Amino acid sequence: MPELRPAVEAWQEHASTPLPFQGADLRRCAEAMVAEEIGFISNRRFVEPDAGERIFDRPLNLEEPEPGKHRRGLRTSDLPRHLGRLCEAPLISPDQEQMLFERMNFLRHQANAHRSRLDPRRPAKTRIELIRKLLFLADWHRDRIVEANLRLVFSIVKKFANQHNRFDDLLSDGIVALMRAADKFDFQRGFRFSTYATQVVRRDAYRSVVTLRDERQKVASGLQDMEIDISDEIRQPNMSESRWHLLRTRLANMMSELDPRENMIIRARFALDSHHRVQTLQSLASRLGVSKERVRQLERRALDKLTAMAVDAGYQETEHGAMS
Repeated sequence: MPELRPAVEAWQEHASTPLPFQGADLRRCAEAMVAEEIGFISNRRFVEPDAGERIFDRPLNLEEPEPGKHRRGLRTSDLPRHLGRLCEAPLISPDQEQMLFERMNFLRHQANAHRSRLDPRRPAKTRIELIRKLLFLADWHRDRIVEANLRLVFSIVKKFANQHNRFDDLLSDGIVALMRAADKFDFQRGFRFSTYATQVVRRDAYRSVVTLRDERQKVASGLQDMEIDISDEIRQPNMSESRWHLLRTRLANMMSELDPRENMIIRARFALDSHHRVQTLQSLASRLGVSKERVRQLERRALDKLTAMAVDAGYQETEHGAMS
């Protein structure tokens, strides 16, 4: 199909070296494919005999990106060159957007149909290659959608960026959220993808900001409870990003010196990392199979170790009242 030529050319470049699948390797690849679900938005018309011809019978007429060209809605001159290039993809019309989503989901539907017929015990290499190709072509269409909406991510995350929340980190997370939104968007409901994507990206950016703020507060509380004087600086909203990362790195280095049990207790007791709330001594005792008093002793021992390490490393109060 002529309309698939750019995507097929990209696939040929991607798959220029065939995978050396033989015997056990081929079976393992087939098992992995069968085990992994292929997500797509289904449509009853996808199973019609002429579905492929109908879906690809009209040209997309996508514009080629023009380096340095100013695009409506964002001043790329205000961005670093490598970021400005991300915003050079032209916008797409509602009709083009509908076609891209329909084709992406149709290709994934086809890949899933072949996956369901794949026998891991006697896998056909040609079917595996076909599934890989269909998924690549689907992602090619998804990427065109993502590129056309990157300016949306920029405009959202820049409102959340500050000295505590790096723009590059928020942008990276925002692009991942945009890709996830494209995978889950139901193009058949009649509204623009940007409406849905805005909600997803904004929600994820807000969640990242809140999570990082909570992490700063947990680390500050943990340092204070370990009797490491960090002054009022860490509690001030104008604490520099480099200062925050230094404190977090220092605490992480000290925590790595604890034995696994002590490390787990401290992280659970001070709600660090993946722990969203402080764990009680009794709950930790049940998990470790020891008494509540033994957990208390281990916690005290770990805190004493951390305090000693802090003193040995020179993390103490300076004449200006900050941790050196």
